[in-house]
Amino acid sequence: MARSRDPETKPKKGLSRRAFLSRGAGLAITAPIVTGTGLPAPQGAAADVKILGPEKVPITLRVNGKSHTLSVEPRVTLLDALRVNLDYTGAKKVCDRAVCGSCTVIMGGKAVYACSVLAVEAQGKDIVTVEGLSTTGKLHPIQQAFIEHDASQCGFCTSGFVVACKALLDKNPNPTMKQIEEGLAGNLCRCGTYTGIRQAVLTAAKTMKGGQTNA
Repeated sequence: MARSRDPETKPKKGLSRRAFLSRGAGLAITAPIVTGTGLPAPQGAAADVKILGPEKVPITLRVNGKSHTLSVEPRVTLLDALRVNLDYTGAKKVCDRAVCGSCTVIMGGKAVYACSVLAVEAQGKDIVTVEGLSTTGKLHPIQQAFIEHDASQCGFCTSGFVVACKALLDKNPNPTMKQIEEGLAGNLCRCGTYTGIRQAVLTAAKTMKGGQTNA
């Protein structure tokens, strides 16, 4: 038989679920609201943070050595800004989930997934796309090495791999095969041309630096 509740038993200490919900509702009603967003206004140090949107805002992106001024909604990714607004279509929109690496660009000296970076966040940083690698009218040594080693098939991942290879060699101009595998782990090739890609990196390293690899 279930025990009856003792009327003399003291209630447990702490905040009950009902009290928590009631207090939360009260805070929601009394908190100042940011006009046009329906969100509570930031307090303390966060109060100095500028809130953008939802309307379009002017931004400036420096891509392949050139500055571009455009107007985008704050939610627009760097990938969409490059492809749609600036017509840099080398970075491919494939998974759009920061998984495959086909949208890889170099931003601030580091390889990043352009689909997972907001365009407004990319301001003030040098951005390099695959279009910026052959500025002299000749193929970049990495691009040439991809051809020599048959390191591309369908082509969807190729530009992302080429840019990722560039970022890798900028950081480590004389990589071992293991370092190449680790450095390119964030890019996927559904056609399975990994062997050709890795050999292309070794060849490009020799061409660009004139040194011997440690493979």
